[in-house]
Amino acid sequence: MVERPSTYWRRTVSEEAEQVAAGVLARGEAHAAQLWPPRFTAEVDEVLLAYEREIAALDEPSDEAVWAAVERAVLALNDVNVEHGRIETEEREDLCEHLDAVLTRAGVDVDALTGRRDADRSELTDEWREW
Repeated sequence: MVERPSTYWRRTVSEEAEQVAAGVLARGEAHAAQLWPPRFTAEVDEVLLAYEREIAALDEPSDEAVWAAVERAVLALNDVNVEHGRIETEEREDLCEHLDAVLTRAGVDVDALTGRRDADRSELTDEWREW
């Protein structure tokens, strides 16, 4: 399974909290909990889990089914970002890489998929992404 960005975010928040508790990191230098608050992280996690399940359930992924799954995930992430405003450059890159990696893991040739729409692999989410 490809690690979700939300898993990394939770781990980083936890590690920083442990470092603060141990006196290794000053509280004012611990920023992860502000970047990735629990509710935001949980909502992103829900979107990614639904996307992963949808892609995994595709026996023979057609372009239409794959694009529909990507669109649903991106639109849901748009909603999360409207509510929380937490998707910045690093999060955007991690989320896009994750969406791509899930497809690759499922055997989808992402270069070919995007190429059939005269797009580059890096443009997988561009049609719907607002973050």
